[in-house]
Amino acid sequence: ASGRLFIADSNHNRIVVASLDGKVHQIIGSGSEGLKDGSRDKAQFFDPQGFALDGDTLYVADTKNHAIREIDLASGNVKTIAGTGQQAQTFHGGGNAAFLQLNSPWDLALHEGVLYIAMAGFHQLWSLDLSTKEARPYAGNGRERIVDGVLAEAELAQPSGIVTDGEMLYFTDSETSAIRAAGLSRMGRVETIVGLHLFEFGDVDGVGEKVRLQHPIGIDILDGVLYVTDTYNNKIKRVYPATREACGFIGTGVAGDVDGPADEAQFHEPAGLSIANGKIYVADTNNHAIRVADLETMKVGTLALTGI
Repeated sequence: ASGRLFIADSNHNRIVVASLDGKVHQIIGSGSEGLKDGSRDKAQFFDPQGFALDGDTLYVADTKNHAIREIDLASGNVKTIAGTGQQAQTFHGGGNAAFLQLNSPWDLALHEGVLYIAMAGFHQLWSLDLSTKEARPYAGNGRERIVDGVLAEAELAQPSGIVTDGEMLYFTDSETSAIRAAGLSRMGRVETIVGLHLFEFGDVDGVGEKVRLQHPIGIDILDGVLYVTDTYNNKIKRVYPATREACGFIGTGVAGDVDGPADEAQFHEPAGLSIANGKIYVADTNNHAIRVADLETMKVGTLALTGI
């Protein structure tokens, strides 16, 4: 976004901001585990994961702090806007975000002043109104299953990645190895695009319920097509919401660390994924690397980060 790459250096409890060619511009977070607001070198995170960007404001799903953090990228200042740092032990209906206990927020999507949160621990999507600072469940009743229907009655299973095209929220439902969609209106519904139920997983291309993925996490959208990290299959898949088709796109499926043509490249549990300037940037988690797939040449490389 805006020529910047935001990397959740999760095990180091920090956020790395770099240019798309790998030059590191700033590091936010002291590196120590904790929940501490303040300047970029003193702030603390605990296993941060997904982001949403609004101009010069970066929102962070600070997963093991069970909190949402806000970073002013101009100053590097960090503040907590949702969550107390305590993991919720029971489901609840939401309220003033600053006083709520959350449960493993994993990824964020921003639409018209509202942050939509893939709240993996609650098996729900949540909404956080950035003007009123009210947070509440948006989709899912908290039961860990795959059930479509109206927002409040649908059932999800560890939603971990979320993206919006302005009309729908698309999310990876990791424990059901499914890709699903939720409408962006209160009259909306949850619909499953590909996947079947909790105990159906594998590596099968196809359409709708015949598709098998294995714990997908990352998701982004380009020209109406979803790009997904099929994490335990070590692949990048393409998913077409209109036809419910899914197909392997990049990676052999063998866990490894191999650059080259898309059909020879290897990943090791790729998780985060973002598309910019005709390239897919992938957080290749177990290789501790950022991999870059060029959508034109269909070649995969490893980003050399400098200044870190």
